[in-house]
Amino acid sequence: MKKLALIFFLIAPVILQGHAGGHYAAGDLMKVWHLVNGQTIQGNFSFGDNQAIILEKSRGEKVRIPLQMLLRNDQKIAKIKVSRYQGIHENEIPFSPEHPKNNPYMLPQWIALLLLGLGCVRLLRKSTKSIIAVPAGMTYVCLLIWACKTETAITPSVPSVSTPAKTNISFLDSAFNPYKKTISTNYDDTYYYVNSNGMPEHNMMVGITSWQQQVPIPQPYSGTNHWSIPLKPVYEASPLSTKSNFMKGAVALAVNGIPIFNALNNRGEDSYAIGELDQWGGHCGRADDYHYHAAPLHLSNSSGLKPIAFALDGFAVYGTKEPDGTAMKTLDTNHGHEGTGGVYHYHGTMDYPYVIGSMRGKVSTDPATPAPENQILPQAFTNVVRPALTALKGASITNFETISPTSYLLTYTLNAKKYTVKYSWVNNNYTFVFTDGDGKQTTETYVRK
Repeated sequence: MKKLALIFFLIAPVILQGHAGGHYAAGDLMKVWHLVNGQTIQGNFSFGDNQAIILEKSRGEKVRIPLQMLLRNDQKIAKIKVSRYQGIHENEIPFSPEHPKNNPYMLPQWIALLLLGLGCVRLLRKSTKSIIAVPAGMTYVCLLIWACKTETAITPSVPSVSTPAKTNISFLDSAFNPYKKTISTNYDDTYYYVNSNGMPEHNMMVGITSWQQQVPIPQPYSGTNHWSIPLKPVYEASPLSTKSNFMKGAVALAVNGIPIFNALNNRGEDSYAIGELDQWGGHCGRADDYHYHAAPLHLSNSSGLKPIAFALDGFAVYGTKEPDGTAMKTLDTNHGHEGTGGVYHYHGTMDYPYVIGSMRGKVSTDPATPAPENQILPQAFTNVVRPALTALKGASITNFETISPTSYLLTYTLNAKKYTVKYSWVNNNYTFVFTDGDGKQTTETYVRK
């Protein structure tokens, strides 16, 4: 009996030092941490620094997460916890479970356990045959090594991110085919190219209450100035947010050939919320170029369950339903999620950010336009015909009429009076006729170079 008690006394400290199962019982609340790659990890904060945090999972498994791999809100939480941890332990020697040598208590602990073990083995030799004492000593050393390993083992920092498969050309064709009257497409091994004149088949401009006096005219989105959709999208480890990037240029292309810009205008304002957009989610830029800022959900009437757009990172944008017709699933901070087969896609909604919250795929940006006005390359560019005008406060666009394929009439009200802008073009020659509320007309002509 004394021998059994001695053996237990020998092993118990080692077992306690390297116990499995962690500090949490089944059912204990574990925080869910969200990663930029769309995955989540459950675990409670243990400690960390300005580079990474260590989480302890329910069974004691420790996971190191670099701060840059956490979504913004979770980064804030992590930094608060790190700050509190450092405040509590500011007078202590820094300690990391990845490097036990930094633990000021580790060496005394193991020396004490080793001496205890040697003492117990000596007692065993006096009271038993040495043939028993030798295996007992070896067992103790093995347990000691196991305890040390269990305490400091850390799983890989983050799950690996897969590379999406190359987008099938037939899939892209099926999305753009309903609009082939006004667009054309071709492709190579890298990009799917879309040519258009930037003029949609639907009506435009009606409903705008914050107007910059621009009107829609054709744009040369063709030839080498076409739109380019990557055929081999690549996941971005740290997606760029549209709140602080891409205030210039398009972030996506609708399947009718109309570019989709950031939900925020170049002043950082929600274009839809301040009345800059028409009933279809679009308006004209400073080059009289028509584009969307909100999701063109009306395209689902023609596209059905096919994509209504493609982001310039190569991932598809669907309407308010999943590709199989079921209700839209929960969206992540990028405004999308992985669909069938693990392929990522975005969704258009009626709420901000409408189309894209962060660019899930890798994109190249123009080095000449730093954030927040950085723009994605490659993309098509506009061709200015006339100088940009200023906002016309109080104006409200009430009608937009197609007179001919090359002539339009825009009607707006200002101070309870009716105004019109009639414009037309022949080749590269543009004529604008402005009629004010008193019937006075002014004509301006321009040549596109």
